Amino acid sequence: MQDEKTLLAMCEEEEERLQFEQFSRADALALGLKIHENAKKQPVPVAIEITVNGLVVFRYFPDGALPDSELWLARKRNSVELMEMSSLHFLAWLEQNGETLESRKLPANEYAAGGGGFPIRLRGTGVIGSICVSGLPDHREDHRLVVDTLAEFLG
Repeated sequence: MQDEKTLLAMCEEEEERLQFEQFSRADALALGLKIHENAKKQPVPVAIEITVNGLVVFRYFPDGALPDSELWLARKRNSVELMEMSSLHFLAWLEQNGETLESRKLPANEYAAGGGGFPIRLRGTGVIGSICVSGLPDHREDHRLVVDTLAEFLG
């Protein structure tokens, strides 16, 4: 288990490295399908959502995906959009600062501090959207699926 400083540094490095020069709806489709292909190697179905400028441009719930994944996708998206960092980064940031969702007055039914949400960041511009997955047994596996697929996608 990583401590929050190590986790924070890892998340910051990933977010710096996994940025886009440009990102279109066609990119969202290709990335969403790539995440789905990689997710099919997992033991359970994984729900996927990609948003750009507040619009859901890709969403897929494979057979067997749990209905509550829709709620988790929304929580992770809300956290990424609010903090402009991955939802796992948000967890590490809260822990580093001795805070919780509750202490920041963020309802747990609307925000998630845990893996599975990742910002779409344009280099030189900032965050324009989010990539969220839900369904794996451990939220860190959700995070790893997104990060590994992004690394592959960006080459």
